[in-house]
Formats: sequence, C-alpha cells, structure tokens
Amino acid sequence: MKNYFITTPLYYVNAKPHIGHAYTNVLCDTFARYLRLRNGKEHVFFLTGTDEHGTKIQKAATAQNKTPRVYVDETVELFKYLWTPQLLDITFDRFIRTTDEDHKRIVQKILRDLEAKGDIYKESYKGWYSVQDESFYTETQLREGLPEEIQNTLQEIEEENYFFRMSKYQDKLIQYIEAHPDWIQPEMRRNEVLGFLKNQTLEDLCITRPRKRLEWGIDYPGSVDHVVYVWFDALINYISAIGYGEDDAKFKKWWPGAVHVLGKDILRQHAVFWPIMLMAIGVEMPEKILAHGWWRMGGAKMSKSLGNVVDPLDMITKYGADAFRFFLLREATMGADGSFSEELLRDRYGSDLANGLGNLWHRFASMLEKYYGGHVPDKEPDWNTPVLAASLKLEKSVSELMDAYNPKDALIQIFDVITLANQFVEERKPWTLAKDPAQADKLADTMVVLAESLARAGFLLLPFLTNIAPQILSRLHISPSFASASLTKRLVLSGNKIERGEPLFPRLEDETPQA
Repeated sequence: MKNYFITTPLYYVNAKPHIGHAYTNVLCDTFARYLRLRNGKEHVFFLTGTDEHGTKIQKAATAQNKTPRVYVDETVELFKYLWTPQLLDITFDRFIRTTDEDHKRIVQKILRDLEAKGDIYKESYKGWYSVQDESFYTETQLREGLPEEIQNTLQEIEEENYFFRMSKYQDKLIQYIEAHPDWIQPEMRRNEVLGFLKNQTLEDLCITRPRKRLEWGIDYPGSVDHVVYVWFDALINYISAIGYGEDDAKFKKWWPGAVHVLGKDILRQHAVFWPIMLMAIGVEMPEKILAHGWWRMGGAKMSKSLGNVVDPLDMITKYGADAFRFFLLREATMGADGSFSEELLRDRYGSDLANGLGNLWHRFASMLEKYYGGHVPDKEPDWNTPVLAASLKLEKSVSELMDAYNPKDALIQIFDVITLANQFVEERKPWTLAKDPAQADKLADTMVVLAESLARAGFLLLPFLTNIAPQILSRLHISPSFASASLTKRLVLSGNKIERGEPLFPRLEDETPQA
C-alpha cells in the first residue's frame, strides 16, 4: 500500500492565525482523512507546524517587551488551539516547531554536508534588504517593480554572509519540471515557475543573517557571527519531521510520498528553493506541490492594513466548525482565489447545510418516527431508484476527485445526491402513502431508500464534516469501518431504532423558518 505524507507550510507566528492558515490546514486535514479512510491510518502522515525564527519574530517580541522564546511559545498556542477537536478538528500526526531540537540538529547537519560538498561559500554582499519578507532584492527586481509593502521596507545593506550555490542547479530543475508536467499544480502555477526559471539566471541564495542584526535563529555551524536564514531553516522541516539523517526507516517510509500544500505567495520558495536544496543533498523530489489561491474580500486580498482580515474563531463561534470547513472547501476552486463574505457563508449554511442535508435528515427521521416508531422497516430497498443508484455511484466519482485533490467538486457531487434525495421525498409524498394501506410497501421502500442514501452521504462526508458526518452514521447505527468495507451493500439494518436527535444544522437566529 502506498504511503502518503501530507504537509502544510510552517506558519509564521508573528501574529495570530487567520483564514488563510485555516484554509490550508482544512484542505490538508480533508486530504489526510480521506486517505486514511481509503488506505488505513498507518499509511498517512500529516504534518503541520510553526516557523518561529527571523527578524519579524524578534521585532514582534521586542514590541511586547518579551523574549522571542516567550513570545513564540505564547503565539504557537493560538495556532494549536484553532486546530483542536473543539474547533477546526485538525488531525495532524506531528506539530513541528522550528525551535524543536531535532529540527535544529538536522538543519545544521545539512549545512555541514553542503559546505563539505562545496555548495556553500562565504562572501561580502551589498544589496537591498526587506524586513517585510526577510529577503534580498536585486537592482533588476527594483527596476521591474516590487509590491508597495516590500518597497516601503527596503534598506541598503552591506554585510558578509554565507551563500548556497542555487544557480548551479537551475538547468537541472527546469529539466525536472518539464519532465514531470503534473508535479506542480495547477498548471498556471507550473507555468509561472518555469517562466521565472527560464527568463533569468538564478542568483545564489543568501542563507545566513549576521548575529549583530538578528540574534533569534538557528546557529550557523562553525560561525558564532551568523544565524540561519529563516526560509532555509523552515523548508527543512519537511524532512526533519520524518527523521532525515537520524531515522532512516521512518524517513524511507514517508519520503518521497510528500504532497506539499501551500499558498501561491510562497510558491517560489517551495518550487525553486526547496527542490534545489533537495537536489544538493541528494534527496528525491516530493511527489507533488499544490498551490492554492488567496482569500479575497470585496475583490481585495485580505490584509491587516485594510482591516478586512477574517478571524476563524469568530466564524466558528457563529456558524460552527463544520459549516466553516464546508464553506472553505466548497467555495474555493483549488489554485484560484476564493471570495469571502459572511453573507456568502450564511447562504451556503442555509441552502446546502440547513435546507439540504439538515432538512433531509429531519424529514427522514421524523417520518420514520411517525410511521414506524423510529424503527427501520423490514424491506430491501429498490436499488434501481434513481437517488439510490446515484448514491451507489458516488464513492467512485468522489474518490476520483479526491485523488485529483479536488474537494470542491467532490462536495458538489455529494450534495447533488442530497438534493436528489429531497426531490425524491417530494415525488414519493410519503405523507400521502401513509394514508393508504395498499401503499405500505412503497412507503417502506421510501424509508429504506432514504436511509441508505443518508448512510452513503454520511460516510463520504467524513473527511469534510468532521462533527456532523459521524453523528449521521452514529444515529443510523453504522460504524465508519463497516461502511468503508460495505458501500455496495445494505448499511442500515432492518429493525434498527433511529433517534431523530437535535437538528444537524440549526436555523440561524435571524432566519425565519420555512413553513
């Protein structure tokens, strides 16, 4: 069985988590949960964590009159809290911090190996440095134009640093990307990276900062005067977390099956810096790089300066974690920017969750209670009923879409069947059938068809709706493991007593219930 290693980028802890962090982690968690259901949890490793070094961290700590260590320890807890089962329910296998001792050891080992190979050299450098993204920029880049937030933080600096011979591997990386057309997705991001690589000569990467300017970082081995550049340090987490250089069996189990999921704003670091670093140390490429878009509000990218940043905790408090997860996955196309507004979230909640899935469950359970005392009728469903036939085909189509890392269309297909099931109720009119003893068989068939359709929807929604989907299965007396092995068979057994329970998605306070 193939092993999968799903990764988020490491989140920079100079501020509390926002919707972009939530989206990336929900994407990765959904992929990991799906793969665990399909392949078994022993074949999936899901990594997330925090990037805790660098100038911005040092400045943020100083502004709060704290040491960097105290500051990062406090801020990391804000991220961990958002990922808890009570909130976004992110099921990571490891939460790595760049302040972890094993990570620091492995970063220093890689630096020593690269130095021994001749791929690192020391040189005096004069150039433009941005505190905003802790990077150097060339005169050419200045002439071509930089974003205003970077332009405003530039300062000319001359200092002695260590450099990584990135330019040495430029042609090799171009060849690799061209030979593996699906390696970077979506295609527009692949083309963006290739265009960048083909239209200029890569400069070698400055991988240290002088300690006199930055104290908070991993010590550069062999130099008391330098710390490691934050990006070089952070990218190595993808292999330090799985034992590179220290636990060969663990490393070989999970690498190179890595799927890196990240925002398009850090694509260059992941699709240029990181692959070249791996080439230099003789490690295979990760399996895939998936770059998603930004979340925009009113057409503008969210930013603290514009005051349009969405706090995930606020949305979870108002609408519940499942509704927020659903919105993020359903609203954004992988690779493209997503548009956020609370009105859109409320619309999705109402149309798909409350009036779609929630209404279907309520109708089914209420009618079962009214006509059968809550017990599932002793009747084999008509498997050719259109809604049930569509339900039976769902597993294959949803699996194909999830294998292609397309959760949006997977959700659309599942909810199309939920819509069919609600239409089936309207067409069958069980409230009319119940009045005619001659229609008893058709009424029983209606109930078992709905039960089987809900069971399959509940199982397929397990990676997406991590609170509600298990509730549906539990109310139907189905264990996820049984459903996983039996989606082509009957899942809801005759005679089972089904409890209606509380509404799956309560109507929002200012909504008027439909008659």
